[in-house]
Amino acid sequence: MNLQDTDFELFALPATFAQDRAQIDARWKQLQREVHPDRFASQGAAAQRVAMQWSVRINEAYQRLKDPLKRAAYLCEINGSPVQAENNTAMPPEFLMQQMEWRETLDDAGDLAALDALQAQVDATRTRALSSLDWLIDEKGDYPAAVAQVRALMFIERFVQELGQRADRLGQ
Repeated sequence: MNLQDTDFELFALPATFAQDRAQIDARWKQLQREVHPDRFASQGAAAQRVAMQWSVRINEAYQRLKDPLKRAAYLCEINGSPVQAENNTAMPPEFLMQQMEWRETLDDAGDLAALDALQAQVDATRTRALSSLDWLIDEKGDYPAAVAQVRALMFIERFVQELGQRADRLGQ
């Protein structure tokens, strides 16, 4: 293992969007067992510090690999197309219109049934977006197009959080 390896190399996985979550989880557990600082207690403080660095590196990689949105953003970045969400918020007009409609529906929702219906719409859009990432990244290798889809999914994820907060308020 090398600290400079990509997350995929570290986890011995192909650098693809489509991944088996159980395989990622199993590899994470295996790696954590190998580098756990307690295993190096007899080798002194320096060895434990190195083991701790490895543990942190493995956890960071795990957080990126297990989350489809983070994994897609990472794949775009390592393939020369960083997402740069904080600097580039341009979105297609159709997507922006959809966001406005969702926000209006959220504002008008007076009960949990209305929120559930909106959640179903958002979930369907999210599923389609994730499927398109699979196609854009793994099939076409079109990372610039995938970046736009990642940014759209970031908007969707934030909206899902707002939906959940609104549902919590209505449920109280």
